[in-house]
Amino acid sequence: MKAIIAAAGTGGHINPGIAIANEIKKQEPNSEIIFIGTNRGLENDLVPRTEYALEMINAYGFDRTLSLENFKKIYQTFHSIKEAKKIIDKFKPDVVIGTGGYICVPVGLAAKKKKIPLVLHESNAFPGVAVKILSGKANKVLLGFEDAKPRLPKAKELVVTGTPTKVKKVTISQNRKQELLTQNGLKANMPIVLFFGGSQGAQSINQSLIEIISKKQNQNYQIMWAAGPAQYEEIAKTLKESHHMEIDKIPNVKIVPYIYNMEEMMNIVDLVVCRSGAMTITEITNVGKPAIFIPFPFATENHQEYNARVLEKVGAAKIILDKNLNAQILNETIENMVRNQNNLKEMGKKANKLAIEQVEQKIYQEIKKAVRQK
Repeated sequence: MKAIIAAAGTGGHINPGIAIANEIKKQEPNSEIIFIGTNRGLENDLVPRTEYALEMINAYGFDRTLSLENFKKIYQTFHSIKEAKKIIDKFKPDVVIGTGGYICVPVGLAAKKKKIPLVLHESNAFPGVAVKILSGKANKVLLGFEDAKPRLPKAKELVVTGTPTKVKKVTISQNRKQELLTQNGLKANMPIVLFFGGSQGAQSINQSLIEIISKKQNQNYQIMWAAGPAQYEEIAKTLKESHHMEIDKIPNVKIVPYIYNMEEMMNIVDLVVCRSGAMTITEITNVGKPAIFIPFPFATENHQEYNARVLEKVGAAKIILDKNLNAQILNETIENMVRNQNNLKEMGKKANKLAIEQVEQKIYQEIKKAVRQK
């Protein structure tokens, strides 16, 4: 199979694209796959780490304001359809795959002009603008959530496949669990709450956590906090200068820049507090953990709140809107949840019921069908 994958901007678009590419190569080792992106997004970091080539077009995301700058971006993005056509003419793909985001519009329209099958993947419960624009033209739209279906009425074919992620439910042996606890200075007999902010930042979560830690409010639970490489030093400085606390010597608290073994850590904690991007939601359902979601308030079309509502609706999660977040509300919500371990486990089971098995294989099969229908 020869495939072009349009993926640009954030990890939420690019990582699913890479996972899809890897599955195609696994199923068909002789496949040829290239990515199309821009010279500005995370694709410039993530795609070169793989075996796939990255081609560039000069496309932009744009807002709905009436400004000269915005009109320039709209003009340039539609002009980039020609650039995408040239890449298609040269590569001659069997299929073009878009994983959401503005890059999909010019590449998807170029594919349809060239009569190449177009398959879209939408990770979020509330589809983005690009997928909405292209849904009526695409051969198939593959979905991360069932809730997205009624929001794409023009689509020819909708298939719920789930979203590919690296984090799955795994069995951690007691010895390995004890190793992880010891490495992080955590205890086995006290609930562990995992905090992380996501690629778009979590300043409000960070501020609330600093207050909880400095006031020693987490007497009934332990904190495992991935603060983010950019935030870690600043948090260490704030704790030291304002609260006379050394970041690596706080009882019941472990703060790190980044968690590299997220699959293991997510499998051993009792509760997760985080943003609600599509991949994070998928990971939480895969592992089967209860969560407190604080949706990123500036996400396009407020899609993070829609994602979080999917789990809240089945009783698997609580939601605190960013505008309502403070240390007192966060701490009280955590306290109320961790004091009832049986209820936490039930919430985790409800989350796990939403998990979709063999996601990558399902996506591959749907792409293969689209190629055969060419």
